[in-house]
Amino acid sequence: MTFNKLGSVMSVLKGKKIAFARNSTSAINKQSQSTRQQVTKLGIIGDEQGDPNFHGGVEKAIHLYPSEHYKYWCAELGNKPIFQSVGAFGENISSVGVTESDICINDIILIGTTLLQVSQGRMPCWKLNVRCEEPEMALKMQDSLKTGWYFRVLKEGDIGIGDDIILQKRTYPDWSLNRIMKIIYEGSLDSIVLNEMLSLPLVDSWNKLVAKRIALGEVENWNHRLYGE
Repeated sequence: MTFNKLGSVMSVLKGKKIAFARNSTSAINKQSQSTRQQVTKLGIIGDEQGDPNFHGGVEKAIHLYPSEHYKYWCAELGNKPIFQSVGAFGENISSVGVTESDICINDIILIGTTLLQVSQGRMPCWKLNVRCEEPEMALKMQDSLKTGWYFRVLKEGDIGIGDDIILQKRTYPDWSLNRIMKIIYEGSLDSIVLNEMLSLPLVDSWNKLVAKRIALGEVENWNHRLYGE
């Protein structure tokens, strides 16, 4: 098999959790690192998450966000200071050259010496509304399908600025993250399509979401995630 370079790493970021809005904590304010970063099964060493119930863990070890999307957000929402440098969305890797349309579920990706696997797209939460000073930022990100995605770590290693993002194996070429998120976020109730999705190696939460949508014939309420209490 010929390995394909999809893009490259512009920045690697990590952060510590601190007090955030509504009596919560968050590590969304991640900072770019000048040195190569060691990656374990739980992500970059030294990186933290504010709420481990919804962020981090094996299935969300690394969050990648395409740098190309920043131009879109500036056009949509103005040249806010938050959009003038990467890290606005709490990403661990800022990439260039690859977006949600180029990545498929379960893709195996090599970055540096770290072997990763695409696990899911991001489900934006209300903390982005506060972070970006936009009351519907989470909804806007969801609707745009410009969410970035998460990796699980198959082989621990290191990652640094300038590393190539190399596709090692693609098992589901017809199922880009863009396609999957479009079905989920646009509220499809097409039972044929949803049943096809159940044959994919979705993370447990996405699998339950799809199965419930089939069973009930209705789209779930996301207000708590998108707006908080």
